[in-house]
Amino acid sequence: MLYIGICIAVMVAAYVVNITFLSVFYHRGLTHGAITLSPRLRKFVVFSGNWITGIDPKGWVCLHRLHHEYSDTAKDPHSPAIYGIVGTMLAQLRGFNVALRGLIKKQEPYTSVVKDLEFDVSWLNRNRMWYVPYVVHALIALVIGWGFGLWLLGAAYWLGIMSHPLQGWMVNAFGHSKGYRNYQLKDASTNNSIVAWIVMGEGFQNNHHQSPSSAKFSHKWFEVDMGYGICRLFNTLGLITINSIAIEPMPDHLQTQVEHLQPATVGS
Repeated sequence: MLYIGICIAVMVAAYVVNITFLSVFYHRGLTHGAITLSPRLRKFVVFSGNWITGIDPKGWVCLHRLHHEYSDTAKDPHSPAIYGIVGTMLAQLRGFNVALRGLIKKQEPYTSVVKDLEFDVSWLNRNRMWYVPYVVHALIALVIGWGFGLWLLGAAYWLGIMSHPLQGWMVNAFGHSKGYRNYQLKDASTNNSIVAWIVMGEGFQNNHHQSPSSAKFSHKWFEVDMGYGICRLFNTLGLITINSIAIEPMPDHLQTQVEHLQPATVGS
């Protein structure tokens, strides 16, 4: 039982590291400016983010900003209204790869979407070595499993640290199709409490699309955003600065972008 408990703890710890990079650093920080990372932390995240998560920070920011600009319309790179709930998994991977190639080739609209970011796409992706972080994490898991005979512990580490495809799919698929809405927006964003619990508040997509520059995704008393809890901890430690937790409307330029493009019916 002790061994099982250790395996669960390792998987949870690896998962929290992964989701902290994506939800706190990439999403709330680099993408929306809801928080400001300290200079040292920002350099660390930009340098190590691709190695730790397997996801290029600039590519992720580009893809997510395009999602907000064209949410649940034909130009949304991963809307279940277009691709269906199951198809959203492949759509998000394809959209990320397209955004990366566009950034590397200096193409529009990708470059203008992230013109405020001073760093480039990681050299791993520029040199078509995207697979290296995955190999490194797989080797770590193999060393734990084969080298020490702790196969379950190795699997727990791998599943936790490489959990981002499932995280992203749950948010992108169910956060735009299943749940309740606090705000009647032009897109099909919803608040899915189950996804929010699993993915550190990211399931509150309707709230987030209402207030994209807010570090806090929960708006009602019964909504719990654990990602914001991490933000508060890091703010106390002086690693980040929380810029906004205000509930504010979608920016006017995004409203006009989608005014004539109503979300399609969500498929399955």
